Amino acid sequence: MLFSEILGQEHLKSHLTQSVDNGRISHAQLFVGPEGSGTLPIAIAYAQYILCQNKNAENTQGNDACNLKFKGFSHPDLHFAFPVATNDKIKSHPVSSHFMEEWRQLLTEQPYGNLFDWYKILGVDNKQGQIGVDEALDIVKSLSLKSYEGGYKIMLIWMAEKMNTSAANKLLKLIEEPPNKTVFILIAEDEEQIISTIRSRCQVLHFPPLAENVIKDALIKNYQLEEAVAIKIAHQSNGNYNKACDLVYQDSEDLQFEEWFVFWIRSAFKAKGNKSAIHDLISWSEQIAKTGRETQKQFLLFCIDFFRQAMLFNYNATELVYIETKTKNFKLENFAPFVNEANILDISNELQDAIYHIERNGNSKIILTDLSIKLTRLLHKKAS
Repeated sequence: MLFSEILGQEHLKSHLTQSVDNGRISHAQLFVGPEGSGTLPIAIAYAQYILCQNKNAENTQGNDACNLKFKGFSHPDLHFAFPVATNDKIKSHPVSSHFMEEWRQLLTEQPYGNLFDWYKILGVDNKQGQIGVDEALDIVKSLSLKSYEGGYKIMLIWMAEKMNTSAANKLLKLIEEPPNKTVFILIAEDEEQIISTIRSRCQVLHFPPLAENVIKDALIKNYQLEEAVAIKIAHQSNGNYNKACDLVYQDSEDLQFEEWFVFWIRSAFKAKGNKSAIHDLISWSEQIAKTGRETQKQFLLFCIDFFRQAMLFNYNATELVYIETKTKNFKLENFAPFVNEANILDISNELQDAIYHIERNGNSKIILTDLSIKLTRLLHKKAS
């Protein structure tokens, strides 16, 4: 993957190429950025720049055979680790090396993809992937061998916040004092979830969301969209190129999430003194509980974002509002007055608590029913 193929982030590309040119490659780096900002593609391009001894910002003029291996993401000195779980193919002790075919499919089709996209390819939507101790042992073993081409070895750990404590402790010493010419690149969306002992050993690089004009230009180039359509999608994507691509295909999970959200909100509004609406909320909770845990978490994050957008609209910060509702007879401007300073913090905290309990394998039906009943009270709180 070449730097020229990556959207925006010019200052970060320049920083990374200069660090290699000046011989100042940090042995442990942490790339932190929101979904769709390009942390994974840039990490791969950076690895290619190092391993192929490329010479310019276009990431070319180095070892041609080496650059060719990167086209299939199959360079023997580039190692990957990412969250995995058991599925129909691997019944126990899953590690990244078991899923390289699926991983290359993700990198080819959706290099800006998120964890949800990855779990769909793996077929483990009902489980929560992790980077476990088996993975850590595999990493230690692969990095103990000499590099195939006699140069650097690079270990790229995607979604490093999914590394459990046992795995992190196992890798701690290796990350602090890796073998000669070994580079760790950790990629995360939420650095606070990575244990501090790992974080403190890494040089941290923060990635901003992509600019709207960068996404607009990419959509026009890659999907031959009209400029007006590309501008609209770029605005809705909120700096997330993965979401922009989903919106082009009308394949965004947000469309389903909005349908669930609107039914939930309408039922919660009616529930005050209405027994039948309570039954609707319980049925809704049962329906969502049948989906995978990762889907439930993604949906609750969507809800947090939707409430935030409604509050911004309510307080006339319309230039920051990017959500455009698709559901018939449901308008953000009509819903916004019900989200205010009296209830937004409580609503956000309840949604965060629900995510926390779902992540820890709580009973989804009970968690969502409890959340729904609390929402019926919070939605009727009036601003002071």
